[in-house]
Amino acid sequence: MPKVYKPGKVAIVLQGRQAGKKVVVIKQLDEGTKERPYPHAIVAGIERYPRKVTRTMGAKKLQRRSRVKPFIKVINYSHLFPTRYALELEGLKNSVAAEHFKEPSQREDARKTIKKLFEERYQTGKNKWFFQALRGDLSFHAKLPMDLVLQGTS
Repeated sequence: MPKVYKPGKVAIVLQGRQAGKKVVVIKQLDEGTKERPYPHAIVAGIERYPRKVTRTMGAKKLQRRSRVKPFIKVINYSHLFPTRYALELEGLKNSVAAEHFKEPSQREDARKTIKKLFEERYQTGKNKWFFQALRGDLSFHAKLPMDLVLQGTS
């Protein structure tokens, strides 16, 4: 069977808290480990995408709206959907390792370095597709059931 999840491959998370978010595979473990006896990958993804910016915005507002909130996670292959896209991983490979998941402070340091790398990549304008949410603003879908409840009472 060909290896689908190579380092640098962009995938979409299908299950869990980050469902629908884009991730980049940092390390793949096809055979699994003693603690996790299933095929899985160490991934870094974007929990909160940068917001839309326009030319009329000031430098401070532009900087605030260009922030990225990353996450790092170990995800089962069955919860990932591969895409045709890939990211060059110069600094990402060294920033996250399996040992970082044991100690919270190491995990936080790894997340900060990934945030820096993602924001640099976003500022240069490379890989624009990776820094856009799959379906625009999903807050509409979160509000939908409440709207229906309010319409039913009036």
